Amino acid sequence: MNTVYTKNAPDAIGPYSQAVVTNGLVFTSGQIAINPESGMVEAQTIAEQTEQVCKNIKAVLEASGSNLENVVKTTCFLKDMADFGAFNEVYAKHFVGKPARSCVAAKELPKNVLVEIDTVAEVAK
Repeated sequence: MNTVYTKNAPDAIGPYSQAVVTNGLVFTSGQIAINPESGMVEAQTIAEQTEQVCKNIKAVLEASGSNLENVVKTTCFLKDMADFGAFNEVYAKHFVGKPARSCVAAKELPKNVLVEIDTVAEVAK
């Protein structure tokens, strides 16, 4: 098992890795809308936050030797299911391979963000 780290995604805000690679798969930790350059949540709307989350996931996947096209499963947490439509519009632009997905409402998310996503992907060959 190998841990993944990139400065192009937010540092972990707890005792965990950005991702772990094992047996040809990469498991990313949940990503929220932290801008890795500032360390702050700058995006306000669900669309803006989802865009930042997808950029963060892309950076972690690339650092692991994978990419968004190799994602086989996502788990998505929304603070408010009323944001589902706007979230889906941004999500669909990034996850064009239509991986398997779970999407649930969460009462609270870290740093009071609107969305968090984690992924499982194949490591590119």
